[in-house]
Amino acid sequence: MSNSVLYHPGDGYLAWLQYRRITAGTNVDQYAAYNHLVVTEQDDVVIRSAVNELTQGMEGITGRKVSISGKTETTPSIIIGTFGTGLAIDKSFSTGVSDAVKAEGYALQTDSITGNIAIGAATPAGVLYGVFHLLRIMGTGGSVHNLNILENPVNQLRMINQWDNMDGSVERGYAGKSIFYEANRVTSNLQRIQDYARLLASSGINAIAINNVNVHRVESRLLTEFLPDVAKLAAIFRAYAIKLFLSVNYASTIEIGGLSSADPLDSDVREWWMTAASEIYAEIPDFGGFLVKADSENRPGPFTYGRDHADGANMLAEALKPHGGIVIWRCFVYNCKQDWRDRTTDRARAAYDHFQPLDGRFMDNVILQVKNGPIDFQVREPVSPLLGAMPKTNQVIEFQIAQEYTGQQRHVCYLIPQWKKIIDFDTQLQGEGTTIQRIVEGDVHGNPYSGFAAVSNIGNDTNWTGHLLAQANLYGYGRLAWNPELSAEEIAMEWITLTFGTNELLVQTILDILMNSWEIYESYTAPLGVGFMVNPDHHYGPNVDGYEYSMWGTYHFADCYGVGVDRTTATGTGYTSQYARINMEMYESLESCPDELLLFFHHVLYTHVLHSGKTVIQHIYDTHFEGAERAAGLLDAWKLVKGQVDEEAYQHVADRLAEQTEHAKEWRDRINTYFLRKSGIADQWGRTIY
Repeated sequence: MSNSVLYHPGDGYLAWLQYRRITAGTNVDQYAAYNHLVVTEQDDVVIRSAVNELTQGMEGITGRKVSISGKTETTPSIIIGTFGTGLAIDKSFSTGVSDAVKAEGYALQTDSITGNIAIGAATPAGVLYGVFHLLRIMGTGGSVHNLNILENPVNQLRMINQWDNMDGSVERGYAGKSIFYEANRVTSNLQRIQDYARLLASSGINAIAINNVNVHRVESRLLTEFLPDVAKLAAIFRAYAIKLFLSVNYASTIEIGGLSSADPLDSDVREWWMTAASEIYAEIPDFGGFLVKADSENRPGPFTYGRDHADGANMLAEALKPHGGIVIWRCFVYNCKQDWRDRTTDRARAAYDHFQPLDGRFMDNVILQVKNGPIDFQVREPVSPLLGAMPKTNQVIEFQIAQEYTGQQRHVCYLIPQWKKIIDFDTQLQGEGTTIQRIVEGDVHGNPYSGFAAVSNIGNDTNWTGHLLAQANLYGYGRLAWNPELSAEEIAMEWITLTFGTNELLVQTILDILMNSWEIYESYTAPLGVGFMVNPDHHYGPNVDGYEYSMWGTYHFADCYGVGVDRTTATGTGYTSQYARINMEMYESLESCPDELLLFFHHVLYTHVLHSGKTVIQHIYDTHFEGAERAAGLLDAWKLVKGQVDEEAYQHVADRLAEQTEHAKEWRDRINTYFLRKSGIADQWGRTIY
């Protein structure tokens, strides 16, 4: 396989790795000076990837052939390598700098005398990340004079979860079929896997689970029959410093192992998993470990045997520990057969109630993966109170890049502003400043493992993500996981410039579309944090009562008087009590509860007055009319850049925005009509509601 360019840029395949020729700009002459690479080591597979990437990138950007050797020349060179592998790299950095660079970090410096640019790191992974940083600077038109950069990733684990099935389908996939599987076999198109690995590594991703957490019988055989094919995929990702994980069926001992039990305390079950782990590591020595969904949405788990999640996770952790592997155990566990008549059972409480009492019982190579909110990746919900509430247990936060509830990559919805708001939330668990960011980066509790995980949004569509602008969420997730201090706007600007170039009108138009898109999408969908109101099963489009009388625990309780869920401690489900006192009191009180989460925490009258001064019912009407109008404005804005971007990309985005415009009207009319008929209260502005 090679890094050869097989697709033209307009179809989106190259994404943000365009490496287009830069012929204009104040710094273009700087780049042209560099056509020689000095590589202090070439026998490492990740270093080879870094060399290939830098060569391809520089040749694309400058239009000049790049030479490679082990020593500098009279003209400026780019020197790359790990510390201690050669004089060229070691004399480029002081001891203080090299000591400050951690395992995946790097230093990037320009020598003021020779003009040489040096990328030094403690590990080959750091060299690769440093190469991508240099190419990002050039790709966005930045100066390479006087570089003096030292970066270490903030989060230790920066993981992607694929929800791909071996039949080629992708659960909650909105960009075509799987790139990993077809017809119940691992794909033979390994070039596309390599191209995906490049995209992930370029944004800082270092781990991937390659199959759906809802593991079927055929996927269970990835542990056994298909293991040689998994090893081929692992080798591709290894070359880009990405560890491969497998999602496993908790009941694999029954499904494929010939046993009659999956009891985690059964010695035969434990021995089966130990043998399976040994066989995996014989094929894949750097295998990451297992991702597990158990006792959740009808998946098997330890509850069947009267055991708890610690028993189940520790059984797998015991099998992996001798090999350095980890278990990532999802906390998405709740009663999915709830009686809708029962208002005391609250799905939002479930993760905390199940897991928090188990703090301290998990082995040190178990990580609990906690969804960012207590329900299910809604356009607006509070931060999960479980995050940070288990000081003796490893945790990672889970996001969903796939837009299951945010437009399914048919609507534009840039999610980085949402995620920034989540990680900036102050839990107050150890006083002021105990933010989610500090918790998930491991700063608060100091546990061995911490970080980010997210459900991928890619498929085999040529542009990877279905909607071209949805690439910004994939890129943005990786960049945010690497450095949560980056702003949503900074990340968007990077992606736009790398993908579309530097045309000012085009860049500003796309930036405005992205930065307003989350607020716009929220405004014409479920109001004030109440969530859902979507069609069951596929979750696309408005259906206010779609889940109202179901077993899934996703209710809004609208009647002729009011709407919302009472989750207070005083009169409701008691969910608010799971937060630290200052946040509990904020959410408990109507006076202090933020408007955007009001209906998540309270059942209120339609005439209740928000902090904005509007009644709840008028807010619903106004936001849905305004949201539909603003959605139409996105298309109007895009039409102004026709001719500033290639026709294929222009038409693709225009078609998606046109669909969003019409669908936003449907949302507007369904929601407003429902609440007019429920409440009997007219819109004060007399607009058309059906």
